[in-house]
Amino acid sequence: MDAVQLQVVHEEKDLRVVVTDDLKWENQCVAAVKQANKVLGMIKRSFTDRTKETVMALYKSLVGPHLEYCVPI
Repeated sequence: MDAVQLQVVHEEKDLRVVVTDDLKWENQCVAAVKQANKVLGMIKRSFTDRTKETVMALYKSLVGPHLEYCVPI
């Protein structure tokens, strides 16, 4: 590459997937839980109907995908 030295990176985030140089997934899990907690807070602030059916439907449609994203990786 024309003798250009590449920058050393310890963590890279691409498509919401966090990969570190040691290939540990701790940072990915922390980021997913943070996002899920933000969505749970939004649900708590926005919805007054907190019946079990409503909360489960909101959780499955809004929170679950954040926790399940990139699980196969």
